[in-house]
Amino acid sequence: MELHLKRLQTQLKKCYPFIENWGRKQNNIWDKQTNFIYKVRHFQTLENQIKDKFYTESNFDDLRIYALNRWYNFWSAKGIEYIFCNYPNVKPHSDPYHHYIDFWIDEIAFDHKTSVFPKKYNQTIEFAKENPTDLLKWLYENQSKQKRFHLQNRLFLILCEKEGNHQKLKSEIDFIQPIIEDYLQHFDFEKLQKLEFDTEKGIKTAYSDCIFIEI
Repeated sequence: MELHLKRLQTQLKKCYPFIENWGRKQNNIWDKQTNFIYKVRHFQTLENQIKDKFYTESNFDDLRIYALNRWYNFWSAKGIEYIFCNYPNVKPHSDPYHHYIDFWIDEIAFDHKTSVFPKKYNQTIEFAKENPTDLLKWLYENQSKQKRFHLQNRLFLILCEKEGNHQKLKSEIDFIQPIIEDYLQHFDFEKLQKLEFDTEKGIKTAYSDCIFIEI
């Protein structure tokens, strides 16, 4: 998938004012109703389709916010993944729906996840930066439950905005890109965090890391 990152950033920023009420848990019924967001790249087209599909629904406002947030999160993630996969030492997976590999960095497989700094993590961002293994273990154990849960290698982008508007950073593609590229330029397997999890089948080892995006 070809993406023009500056155009994508422009479209994402148009959506940002409408995502402040996000907090609803995903559900299969509303996901099915809003799956058209995967094929829409422009914000005004998205708004038009939302009105066409849901305007007569009694819960129009809720469905609109749900669709806008899914679109914002999906296309932000696509933009970030595009930055990774266009760097020389990164190879994307041929299957975009693979459960736990998005790309390889220097032949090491990773699932990528962009996450806002979690409110429920009972530590500060300063502590997390000094103790990344603690945050990483928390993320593995508390995020991506059910079918998305796994203990394979993961690379986390952690978004932290000083006023607490962490979601805003998902639209700051120009700001994120050089931070990712700097990380990839200096990527070193020896600097990854080695995590060990006690499972029913014995100790499971995963290699992981955090890239902190702060404004």
